Amino acid sequence: MGKYENDVKRLLDLVGGKENIQAVSHCMTRMRFVLIDPKKADEKAIEELPSVKGTFTQAGQYQVIIGNDVSVFYNEFTAYAGIEGVSKDAVKAAAKTNQNPLQKIMGTLGEIFAPLIPALICGGLVLGFRNVIGEINFFNNNTQSLADISQFWSGMYNFLWLIGEAVFHLLPVGIVWSITKKMGTTQILGIVLGLTLVSSQLLNGFSVADTPVSEIPVWDFGFFKVQMIGYQGQVIAAMMAGFVLVYLEKFFKKICPEVISMIVVPFCSLVPAVIIAHTIVGPIGWKIGNAIGDVVYSGLTSDFRFLFAAVFGLLYAPLVMTGLHHMTNAIDSQLLASPSKSTILWPMIALSNIAQGSSVLAMSVLQKKNERAQQVNVPACISCYLGVTEPALFGVNLKYVFPLVCGMIGSCCAAMISVGFGVEALSIGVGGLPGILSIKPEYYLIFLLAMAVAIVIPFTLTFLVGRIKLSREDRYGKEAAAPAAAPEAEAVSVETKTESAAADVKELKSILDGKVMPIEEAPDDVFSQKIMGDGLAIEPSNNVVTAPADCDVSVVMADTGHACGLSLPNGVELLIHVGVDTVDMGGDGFKLLVKEGDHVKAGQPLIEFDPAKIKAAGHPCTTMLIVTSEGNAANIKMHSGIDAKAGETTVISWN
Repeated sequence: MGKYENDVKRLLDLVGGKENIQAVSHCMTRMRFVLIDPKKADEKAIEELPSVKGTFTQAGQYQVIIGNDVSVFYNEFTAYAGIEGVSKDAVKAAAKTNQNPLQKIMGTLGEIFAPLIPALICGGLVLGFRNVIGEINFFNNNTQSLADISQFWSGMYNFLWLIGEAVFHLLPVGIVWSITKKMGTTQILGIVLGLTLVSSQLLNGFSVADTPVSEIPVWDFGFFKVQMIGYQGQVIAAMMAGFVLVYLEKFFKKICPEVISMIVVPFCSLVPAVIIAHTIVGPIGWKIGNAIGDVVYSGLTSDFRFLFAAVFGLLYAPLVMTGLHHMTNAIDSQLLASPSKSTILWPMIALSNIAQGSSVLAMSVLQKKNERAQQVNVPACISCYLGVTEPALFGVNLKYVFPLVCGMIGSCCAAMISVGFGVEALSIGVGGLPGILSIKPEYYLIFLLAMAVAIVIPFTLTFLVGRIKLSREDRYGKEAAAPAAAPEAEAVSVETKTESAAADVKELKSILDGKVMPIEEAPDDVFSQKIMGDGLAIEPSNNVVTAPADCDVSVVMADTGHACGLSLPNGVELLIHVGVDTVDMGGDGFKLLVKEGDHVKAGQPLIEFDPAKIKAAGHPCTTMLIVTSEGNAANIKMHSGIDAKAGETTVISWN
């Protein structure tokens, strides 16, 4: 009899049977299914299985979180179901067959913008700070800003534009690079093409509207002329140019003999791409981008702007769940490239973040005695208020539905206030409560009013509806029905402390050099919501993971080398996971230095990894150290917010 025989049988039935499974694989913590009909999966019943810690759907894959024992579960599942597992790449390829053309386009758009989001957020914060020190007149009867009265802050105001310009004016470079990375072609060629679109030799794209046609410089080829116009801030034109380069390179790679491909392919790809970009797709993309921006701007400033705002505010959260919201990044960027150099769209997005976070806040109040629910509610609320809504949407609001609807109503009301008073943002990327930093200073008070509406309405509606709709189990947890179990639990706790002392394991040393962060800041919802357990995230400054204590290696990902499980003498079980979604790299950039069953000493190397390859693949290097089972340990304490040294700094301790 297998260890998970009952759960395996139930899971197969609950996902719709063998005939509903198109492909299945696993990573270090999750079963990854591609289902023919995802609607046949009984999500609620699956999450109630003893071995299942949670479920979610991402990029066409239905993922069931198991934990360290996932490889055992997977082997038992495939053996019982009589199906063969496939590689992670095959699962990803199969998952795309579940997507309609619009989903594929939006997925591609999302994958293009995803690597740019950290830069957009950073640039947005920088420009927001510039607003505070240089655009708001706090001093001398509201006639001068901090930059006006201080040479230091004046210098800082000018210096910070260096970053703002690099992020928003030179955005085409990042877009073309991201396209070549996504499509698997030569990234440096993409960077070069992007640079030709924003070269200082060209008339700055933001100056075109103010420059008479007769004064625009040209390349004169005798029988025709080409305007020397830059594409600073232009999104559509940069995307079109990037795809021209990608398909040219793929074509020439296909027809060119290998012996001369190093010379022929780059030249025959880049030079025509630059010519086509400046003569054909650039001007076309410019007109398309401006047309989209004009339509959106007209809608937001017309007599029907309240209706437009109401619909957008109401539907933005569902757009996030479908992935269609990635289109707004392109529209926002295009609006910033317009003569107004501002966007009315972004403030509504920030308000939608706040509204959904306020619904989660109300759920947290309603479920304050449900410890399991709070493990999801609290980090989801925090991340939502900081502009990342997916944990709140998928982990809380969609699960109960009514918080999602209450948040949509609050977002709708707040959006109408924002658009009704013409609130504009000078940058994008900073959502949630910090989103006010991107707002033009003259609109601060109106935006604060809209923020208050986005907080009060969703919170109040969710709280009132939740008191009626939530069951006792939802509010207080399953343990609420069994208070008599408390004395036994206390006895177990005493016994646990005794055994822990006997095991004499009191602390774990850092597994890497680097910055130690709370697990809530991990860039992966499964870890940040503590579905796998509590722990820490580390931004590494070296590339060798070491053992945190004397322990046994309980499980390894031998084919990918990106993760391993450890067992301590006191029964505590740990998971070490290097990077986020690094399972997709198939082991490239990782070297596993131990095998399952090894006994290792504190500080002994476990995994060696290549940070450059991880970043080139588009993944964060953030490494998670998770306590998946507390064993005989009591009162575990996490030490975050410190700079750690591998093998020396204590990061986890207990009594």
